[in-house]
Formats: sequence, C-alpha cells, structure tokens
Amino acid sequence: MQINFSKYADGLVPAIVQDEQTGTVLMLGFMNQEALDKSLELGKLTFYSRSKKRLWTKGEKSGNYLILKDIKPDCDADTLLIRVRPTGPVCHTGADTCFDEQNMEAGFIGKLEKIIRNRKNNPEDNSYVSGLFKKGINKIAQKVGEEAVELVIEAKDSNEVLFLNEAADLLFHFLILLEAKGHNLKEVTSVLESRHDKKTA
Repeated sequence: MQINFSKYADGLVPAIVQDEQTGTVLMLGFMNQEALDKSLELGKLTFYSRSKKRLWTKGEKSGNYLILKDIKPDCDADTLLIRVRPTGPVCHTGADTCFDEQNMEAGFIGKLEKIIRNRKNNPEDNSYVSGLFKKGINKIAQKVGEEAVELVIEAKDSNEVLFLNEAADLLFHFLILLEAKGHNLKEVTSVLESRHDKKTA
C-alpha cells in the first residue's frame, strides 16, 4: 500500500475512521508512515498525535481500542478510509463517536448486536449474556445447538407462537456466538452475497 505522505507539509494524511459493522463514521485522525506501520503491527489503530508529537494508540489509556479491520487509500493515495471494530466509546467524552452520534445499524438487530458486544466487553453480574461469555465458547456453542434442536421440534408442530419464539432464541444465541468468535451478522450476510454474485455472474 503506497500512501502519498509527502502531499502535506507535515507529512501526515487524514484518516477517516468507520465502524466496519455499522458504517458509522467514528472520528478523524492523522497518520504518518510510522503510525500506519504500528497499526498494522498491533492490529489496533494508532495515530500520530499533533499535540503530543508522538504516536498514539487510540485507547491506550481508556482501554477503548479500535481493532483494525481494513485500510483503503482514496484515489489520490493521500487520505485513508479505515474500518475498525470499537471495543467501547470512541470519544473521550464517553460518546459513541467524536461527532456525538449513536453508533448502531439501522433496525433492532444492529442494536441487539451492540448490546451483546457491550455485555462481553463490560460484564454485568446479573446479565445472562455476560454469564454466557464467562462460561466460554463451548457453552455458547452448546446453547446454539440446543436452540436449533428446539426450533426443529417446534417446526414439526403447528404452534406458530412457540415456533417464532424458538426461532428468536436461536437467532439471539447465534448473535452471541458470532460475537464470541469476533464476527457479526453483516459478515455472514457478505458470504451469502458473495455466493449469490458467483451464481449470477
């Protein structure tokens, strides 16, 4: 990846940071070659701080890191679009973004995924979801299997209410499993889209 850092007098290029799941713009930072290399090395977004005059890994004090997912230069190779997965609020004020906007996908599924992620990153003693994450991936996978079996059983009967409730239980636990594995429903959808594109090409 060749970036034109010489385009600007200070040798820094703007880095637009976007949540890879929701598409929400989270913040704007600046990077030099060293910051880019450090980000790729750590897997956590690192900027060059113009005020501190040094490299600065977002979240180094708060623990709210931006996990690097993808970096793309623009057509002139002098601006970066960086997709990340935030582990907490992005702004130092405690807001989701530095533009004081809520970071969530449209619709309830996006909201639910955010709640699940928060229960993992900020465990609560009385939370069922936090308890599942604490028990580990084997227990979470087991729950998905159990809910799948229960859905199959209800599918053979004619009680629509029970069927829909079991379907909801399966989807809920599937979202927890995806989060436990570091993935999300959008990534699953992308796989389906890719398969569709191959078949229709």
